[in-house]
Amino acid sequence: MKEVKIESTLFIYESIDELSLDIQSLMEQAIEARKNAYAPYSNFHVGAALLLDNGEVIIGSNQENASYPSGLCAERTAIYYAGAKFPEAKVVKMAITAASQNQSTNTPIPPCGACRQAIAEYEVKQESPIEIYFMGEIGKVAKSNSLANLLPFVFDKSVL
Repeated sequence: MKEVKIESTLFIYESIDELSLDIQSLMEQAIEARKNAYAPYSNFHVGAALLLDNGEVIIGSNQENASYPSGLCAERTAIYYAGAKFPEAKVVKMAITAASQNQSTNTPIPPCGACRQAIAEYEVKQESPIEIYFMGEIGKVAKSNSLANLLPFVFDKSVL
């Protein structure tokens, strides 16, 4: 038997104000997208903004459904739309923000497991990493240089 140690590196900014202006703008667009979330069941509103290599910014917000599995997270809403509208474009950066109507969200909130898998598919497809910035409603912002930091054992086309 051999032990394998997996480590992830994240960068933590104290607030959105510490981000470069272009990332602040991307996060502000995610915050605006969050306002369009349809979340009557969870009261958990998420917004995402993706910067593509063609300069386009695609936004998404979570959309819930009374049949819970039928809803869609903000990250997947945005990345699937980007893939449908700009199939040849690469996703360069992603900003995500989440807010709850039930409690304060002041720590970075990463993508859920299903969203991590969806983002991983695009990293594999485009053969380049996606910088991911995530935060709660306020407070610190975490940055991952690649989805691989958040999902080290990715399930991809190589196993099919």
